[in-house]
Amino acid sequence: MQEKAMVLSDGRKLGYWEYGDQTGIPIMLFHGTPGSRIWFLEDDELAKAKGIHIISTDRPGYGLSTFQKNRTILDWAVDVEELATHLGLTHFSILGVSGGGPFAAACAYALPERIYRTALVSTATPFYNGKAPKEMGKENRVAFFLTKYFPWVMKRANLAQKKLLERKPEKYMDSMRSSTHPHLSEWDRKLFNTGVLIETSYYHAKEAYRQGVEGVLYETQLLTKDWGFELDKIRTPLKIWHGEKDTLSPVNEVQKLANHLTESEIVVVSKGGHFLTENEDLWVEMLGYLSVKQEVFM
Repeated sequence: MQEKAMVLSDGRKLGYWEYGDQTGIPIMLFHGTPGSRIWFLEDDELAKAKGIHIISTDRPGYGLSTFQKNRTILDWAVDVEELATHLGLTHFSILGVSGGGPFAAACAYALPERIYRTALVSTATPFYNGKAPKEMGKENRVAFFLTKYFPWVMKRANLAQKKLLERKPEKYMDSMRSSTHPHLSEWDRKLFNTGVLIETSYYHAKEAYRQGVEGVLYETQLLTKDWGFELDKIRTPLKIWHGEKDTLSPVNEVQKLANHLTESEIVVVSKGGHFLTENEDLWVEMLGYLSVKQEVFM
């Protein structure tokens, strides 16, 4: 497993991690909001066994990647193409989780000649008129509202979170253990109660805030805006996995999104929550889908 960063054509750094079989089928993984390249840290042996070359990335402002002023969702496709060329990848598949979903869709739209297949897992969806869906959990809706209209409040909250992660990691993890997480589905609460997500979430969050909070705040605002491309223009194969009981990204909005994707199929996981990639059977299914070489759109 190797931690790396490349220098993009505009001088910014882009951080990434490679693991698995580096001669195998390449799959790029895009983290949620906030997030980092270490989200998929534990899958090295699984990827090797399946002949998959995994590249997990840091978007601008997260982990090792330089913050990019005024970036758009589509700008991520430019960075991804540069990374692919840097790694010598002619073609590859992509997976976007949660807030990474729109960025995966942007790549599917902008890079049809290079992408085999795309997976959106527990994906964020477009905000119409800049408003979060009413079915979204209250905590998430409030966070988006405050980020848009009272960014100083969210900046202070994020700085406090960063301080806690860095100075009192045990206190952070203890707070997650003791919380009942009432805003989450039963599926997700069970994962936290068994401790599956706690340590992973700590390292994931700490790396997300590595450079500060500006990247997190900017991307949260960015997700409330128009994505900048027409979903029905995506021509590469795309599959969506989404939990029936996801409170962070409501499934009815994902089904609306799927209606605009002409080359897509959707799997609604019965009683599933937001953290579907933590289910080993589903994760193997996702990797199996993405590891099929598909004729690319030219």
